[in-house]
Amino acid sequence: MAHSEAVKKKHFQQVQKEFAGYLRSPSDSEIPEGIEPRRMNVYRELIFNNIKGFIESGFPVLNEILPNDLWLATINAFVKEHQSRSPYFADVTKEFLSFLTTNELPLNRTYPFVNELAHYEWVELALMIDPNVLPKAVVDDAIDLLEQPLWASNLAWHLVYEFDVHRIDSHYMPADKPAVPTFLVVYRDRDDDVKFLEINGLTYQLLDILKQNPGGLTGREAILKLHQLVPEFELNFLQINGLKLLMDLLKRNIVITRNHTDLK
Repeated sequence: MAHSEAVKKKHFQQVQKEFAGYLRSPSDSEIPEGIEPRRMNVYRELIFNNIKGFIESGFPVLNEILPNDLWLATINAFVKEHQSRSPYFADVTKEFLSFLTTNELPLNRTYPFVNELAHYEWVELALMIDPNVLPKAVVDDAIDLLEQPLWASNLAWHLVYEFDVHRIDSHYMPADKPAVPTFLVVYRDRDDDVKFLEINGLTYQLLDILKQNPGGLTGREAILKLHQLVPEFELNFLQINGLKLLMDLLKRNIVITRNHTDLK
């Protein structure tokens, strides 16, 4: 009896393997014995179109600018080759990003910005579904930011790219990297709208300092740490301009005066 059950289990696992192989790549696999080809092809088309739909909704700019045959070939390669770490359809876009960034694909030769653009588009989706919420806070122009504890919002991602990904569209597809990197903050505000802000290197470093100090820093402490990184700038200059910058970031909810752990 035990031997019989083991044989059945082995047969079932083999059918599962053949079934999955055909779904991944019909041209390289046989339809499992006993399954009607028409039904198998309908199911395969349904699975592929579901995956394709999630990818296209998550990467609308890539979907728009890449030639259709190259785009479909890339999605087919993803379905055929990628070993997903998550079984959930909601994670398809993250898995597709992982596939793009860990493989040398034909589209990278013609469109060298693809990986960075894909990451930029994925960040927007990641922020849209992030369960974090902004703690209540009052933004007052009279607030003393030098003494006020500050945090970088968990709903704000400071990013640096070699390509100016926020400008790429069907009319602008750079073949070469610009001379200077692009610094951006992608963030979700109190209306749950995801926005982006182009920043400079100093702002990026200031946000990085706040991110690396989850216990919070006063504006004075953050600016002093920034001065240690860029001693070529006078401290007085950094304090004057840093306070203006922090107030602007505070109004955008990129910087917050209460930690995410304090939601009362």
